Amino acid sequence: MPQFIFAYHGGKTPETAEAGATAMAAWRAWMDDLGAALIVPGNPVGQSHTVSSTSITEDGGANPISGYSVVKAANQAAACAMAKGCPLVADGTGSVEVAPLIEM
Repeated sequence: MPQFIFAYHGGKTPETAEAGATAMAAWRAWMDDLGAALIVPGNPVGQSHTVSSTSITEDGGANPISGYSVVKAANQAAACAMAKGCPLVADGTGSVEVAPLIEM
């Protein structure tokens, strides 16, 4: 079955311990719902740097990645349907980029 990377963009750091616990519970529930389709739970990422042939910038570009996961799905449409349940999408604070992983 094909695998897809979910590249998370956006989100925000919870301001309180309670908000953090609520956010973690939402992520756990969504990932539990993905079940066996979730191949690599992934992680949030720190500040990204953008490297080009002429420079390195520390701003992460226009839409820096904030985390990733890998899922398996029958096709890209099915993977996109899974991504709709992501807490970043559900709460309107971010988006998920869905791309197939290509075997070499």
